[in-house]
Amino acid sequence: MALTSWGFIYTAAGSDARGDVNVVDTGQCRTVLVGVEKPEDGIEAARRLVGEGVQLIELCGGFGPVWAGRIIEAIDGAVPVGVVGYGPEAIDQVHAIFS
Repeated sequence: MALTSWGFIYTAAGSDARGDVNVVDTGQCRTVLVGVEKPEDGIEAARRLVGEGVQLIELCGGFGPVWAGRIIEAIDGAVPVGVVGYGPEAIDQVHAIFS
């Protein structure tokens, strides 16, 4: 099966709690980018993405393993959920951005 639709949820200050949505559609793959104010807002965004038929969800910018687990639970494991990670060389820089 080919990847034809996926979602990317990220946190960004000033984003609408219901999600600021942008779509990139190449004609072969549809990517739905959803910005939320806080990680907890990602739960509803993930439920909407699953309802729209995405095949997987990636989390970035403020999400970690705890929120990934909560989102997986909230969508009953309907699709794979991944979390963007950074290597140890980036820890201090990433911490500075999000603290």
